[in-house]
Amino acid sequence: MNDMPAPHLPPRGDADPALSTEIGRAGYAFVHGAQMRALLERTGSLADWESFAASWDDLRLDQYMADGGRYRRRRFALYGARAGQPIVRKPHAPHFQTLDYNPLNGGVERWFEPVAPAGDAASMATILGFSRAVFGRLAPDVARWHIETHQFRIEARPDMPGQPTPEGLHRDGVDYVLVLLIRRRNIAQGTTTIHARDRRLLGSFTLTDPLDAALVNDAEVYHGVTPVEPIDPAQPAYRDVLVVTFRRE
Repeated sequence: MNDMPAPHLPPRGDADPALSTEIGRAGYAFVHGAQMRALLERTGSLADWESFAASWDDLRLDQYMADGGRYRRRRFALYGARAGQPIVRKPHAPHFQTLDYNPLNGGVERWFEPVAPAGDAASMATILGFSRAVFGRLAPDVARWHIETHQFRIEARPDMPGQPTPEGLHRDGVDYVLVLLIRRRNIAQGTTTIHARDRRLLGSFTLTDPLDAALVNDAEVYHGVTPVEPIDPAQPAYRDVLVVTFRRE
C-alpha cells in the first residue's frame, strides 16, 4: 500500500494550536518524530527517554487474544486529570471495551500488568501533558479526563505476522487517541489508515521513526494498521508503540 498524503504541520512556534486545529479539521494528524520531539520538549522533559523506551522490553504476553494470537505484549495504566489540576495515576483496574467497539476482544474485563516505574516517569508525564494540552483545545469544556495508556509490542515471525489492530478497522470508544512510535525493529509494513465514518479512506502513513505520531479524533474517524512482517526471518522483529486515550468523565 502506498502512503497517502496526511496532514502535516510546519515547524513553527504556534505548532500546538495548529495541531489541534488540524485534528479538528481533518479528524486526525500525523507528526514526524523530529517535530514531535520538539513539541514534547516544550511541554516537559524527555531526559529518561532511553530507559522509558527500554521498558518495552519488559511487557507481558496478552492472554486475552480471541484469535489465539501470541504476538502481542502489553502493559496498561490509568490516569485522571481535573481542570486546573495535575495529571494523577489512578488505582489499577481492568481495561474494558464493548463488543461494539472491539468485536474481537471486547465484552470482558481484561486485567493487564500495570505500567512499571520505568515507563511512568518523566517521558510519560511529558507525553500526557502534551496530549492534554492538544486535546484540551479541542474540548475546552471538559472538566475531567479519564486517560488510559497502553504499552504495546507487536511481534512478527516468519510463520505469524503481527497484527497491530487485530480487531480490524475500528474506533476505540473514547474522545481522542495518540499513537506514538517508540521503536520498530526488523519489520516491514505496519501502515496506518484513517477512514471517515462511511469507511471512505482519508489518508495513510507509516510510523517509521521514534516519536512519529498519529493523533485521532475517535468520534469522527476510524483507524487501522496493516500487519507487520519480519524483514530478516532469522532476527527478532517487533513494533513498539504507546497508545494514549482521552475520554471525558
